[in-house]
Amino acid sequence: MTVRTRIAPSPTGDPHVGTAYVALFNMAFAHSQGGQFLLRIEDTDQTRSTPQSEKSIVDALRWLGLDWDEGPDNGGDKGPYRQSERSTIYKEHADKLLENGHAFRCFCTAERLEELRKTQMEEKLPLGYDGHCAGLSEEQVAERLAKGEPHVVRMSVPRQGQCTFNDMLRGEITIDWAQIDLQILLKADGMPTYHLANVVDDHLMEISHVIRGEEWINSAPKHILLYQYFGWKTPVFCHLPLLRNVDKSKLSKRKNPTSILYYQRMGFLPEALVNYLGRMGWSMPDEREKFSLSEMLAAFDIQRVSLGGPVFDVEKLSWLNGMWIRDELSDEQLADRLQEWALNRDTLMAFLPFARQRMETLSDLAPLGNYLVSGMLPITAEDLKSAGMEEDQLIEVLQYALWRLEAEQQWNRDNIFNDLKAIADAMDINLKSFLAPLFIAIAGSSASISVMDSMALLGADMTRARLRHAIDVLGGVGKKKLKKMEKAYQQLL
Repeated sequence: MTVRTRIAPSPTGDPHVGTAYVALFNMAFAHSQGGQFLLRIEDTDQTRSTPQSEKSIVDALRWLGLDWDEGPDNGGDKGPYRQSERSTIYKEHADKLLENGHAFRCFCTAERLEELRKTQMEEKLPLGYDGHCAGLSEEQVAERLAKGEPHVVRMSVPRQGQCTFNDMLRGEITIDWAQIDLQILLKADGMPTYHLANVVDDHLMEISHVIRGEEWINSAPKHILLYQYFGWKTPVFCHLPLLRNVDKSKLSKRKNPTSILYYQRMGFLPEALVNYLGRMGWSMPDEREKFSLSEMLAAFDIQRVSLGGPVFDVEKLSWLNGMWIRDELSDEQLADRLQEWALNRDTLMAFLPFARQRMETLSDLAPLGNYLVSGMLPITAEDLKSAGMEEDQLIEVLQYALWRLEAEQQWNRDNIFNDLKAIADAMDINLKSFLAPLFIAIAGSSASISVMDSMALLGADMTRARLRHAIDVLGGVGKKKLKKMEKAYQQLL
């Protein structure tokens, strides 16, 4: 058997370090077994998937050196490698499940499902679909279809007994069927959900080992059941431990920068980031901390993966990155990396049109642009309060701006301006006053070029990271307060 693994990111946001972590271990296992590693783009969420996000993910993985043998950009004989180009395949397989009684059409409205959820919560019952449409006769289904009623396709799931399967790292796992919901397989728009597309693609692409995060353990019974319904061989499952924050909570952008682009923009070396991700729950046979990707691939044994939640500590990553800079780069190589990173003509040309309006000597350039090649700025709460707002309003302005900019998929000056003006208008704050704390959060001073231009030059990842940093400088936002702010923000919009 040829070992084939895959990474299948959804292009709905910034490229996540968790994606790189899972990709690295899939690549390492495939190479250790003389197999192949695939990239598949899971873009069935047509409302959130964007070509820009796909490009960012592909570029970020390439930057890290995590190359694939087959994928949307380099082909292969199992394509297409974008799920949006495979919709006919999924419909054919959903029809097979319907014909064989392994799935059913569900005509329940969003209102009924919401009412069901409320009732279940009030009566403290397990949440999930109640099978309302599972018993519809063929005549009833035909009648509703003839009327053109919108519907989804759900899978049939046993209500009694257990599903037992083996995991490469965890051994035997047993989950009651009663805990498994009657999963939607095909949405009303004809696009598949992750669960159907994932199983169909893994089979047709001959994926032998599904190596993914442990958050998918509870979905494994659905996938195993679909393999059985289709009469296919089930791949080997391996669920990696989740990356954790220093406080052991699940890695999240609220507590740690999670975008690969952030670390690239901060000046981390790709070799160091891959090295650090390789240390997440795995170790070299000689236990050394610093190793290259090629050294990891040569020594990789998946049984050395520890199930304890690996902690993603930016301070430890910075220490390791420093080792790589000092030990592996000559002065000439370091100069090349600095030029490639930010001290290049493209960066300079993007900034000069703004800087020249404020320059009287060439030496004025560095003070004007130092924040564009910096990481987190050394701002204080007093710096932010100098914008003339009370602390509560400062936090609201920064947090609302952050939420609005996190939703922005087309990152350019005009869209940023429209986003920020919309929030300022909704909060009934003069735009100049609204932007004052953003100037300080983004540039460290109010005496910089337009904050919208600065955000466009910095990019989405660094902009969002600096806004989060400014909120933290003000003491952060607790969970209760954050929920209240989220509600107020939704009402505001």
